[in-house]
Amino acid sequence: MIDTQTIRIQETNNSRISELDENNIPFGKLYSDHMFTADYIDGEWQDLRITPYQNISISPANTTLHYAITVFEGLKAYRNPDGEVLIFRPQANAKRLNVSGERMCIPELPEDLFMEALTELIKLDSSWVPSKPGTSLYIRPFIFGTDEYIGIRPSDNFRFMIITCPVGAYYTQPVNVKIETEFSRAFEGGTGFAKAGGNYGASLYPAKLAQEKGFHQLVWTDSKTHEYIEESGTMNVMFIVGDTLLTAPTSGTILNGITRNSVLTIARDWGMKVEERRIAVKEIIEAAKDGSLKEVFGVGTAATIAPIGKIGFEDEVYELSDPAEREFSIKILKELNDIRTGAVEDRYGWTYKV
Repeated sequence: MIDTQTIRIQETNNSRISELDENNIPFGKLYSDHMFTADYIDGEWQDLRITPYQNISISPANTTLHYAITVFEGLKAYRNPDGEVLIFRPQANAKRLNVSGERMCIPELPEDLFMEALTELIKLDSSWVPSKPGTSLYIRPFIFGTDEYIGIRPSDNFRFMIITCPVGAYYTQPVNVKIETEFSRAFEGGTGFAKAGGNYGASLYPAKLAQEKGFHQLVWTDSKTHEYIEESGTMNVMFIVGDTLLTAPTSGTILNGITRNSVLTIARDWGMKVEERRIAVKEIIEAAKDGSLKEVFGVGTAATIAPIGKIGFEDEVYELSDPAEREFSIKILKELNDIRTGAVEDRYGWTYKV
């Protein structure tokens, strides 16, 4: 393990914790008092430090500003009934950060560095972890190239940072989605499987067009034929057709979601029929027409379980069942929340106590 004494800590003299109102937490707008930083220079991660949350200074020629050499993660911390802080599956995030980093020519970040940095930061800002039901502390680790160079090549130097912010619900109502058949989120051989910043930037324009038509998000399809479903917005997407839970397999174009893995694991333990396979758009539309499409929902760290209320395809909009009456979505959301907050036994070893 990294010696925590090597993490230099500078505490703030002006805490902003009084700004936290647990009854009204806007997503991603209020940041905690401190942040973690480490720099990769001369082939090693060094100068590990926790400082007051603040702006950073970079060169106008910073390689990431021009070529998006950056990857990130997202995870959450919760309070259990005893007031202790639990983080949900952080080791999985540490592993996935390195999978993304390899694709973007970013050096490996030791998992023990990730875990020690996370632990020390959350300990210091533990008062920022809200306790009201439906709230949590969102944690954003990220790495970006720091070279002052506008030539096109991998960066030599990097910065790893962690910032946090208290959050409430990401979506406050069922999500209406449009099946996208013109634009593509990812393609084979690309970076779709990685949490790379450019993936998300490229998705904004088609999502904006959908929002102008009254949809909240898109359901992405494969880039070759647009006949098979991949993801929904920034989430993995799942369907219950008949008595079967369906989701697309992770691949070079689909992110290996940690919430996705958690839902599938629990569903199988409950004895539910689960299929990870290619899902044709026409299959879902036919199921919506004949009534066998029981539930549709997105799964991801920010939203956890986001019920989808309507699906738009071509010139038709298909209204789905009332989310308040969906048996599986409600049950799995409660189970995940109970595990993450320590309300039930964590039989999977997913929670990490700070």
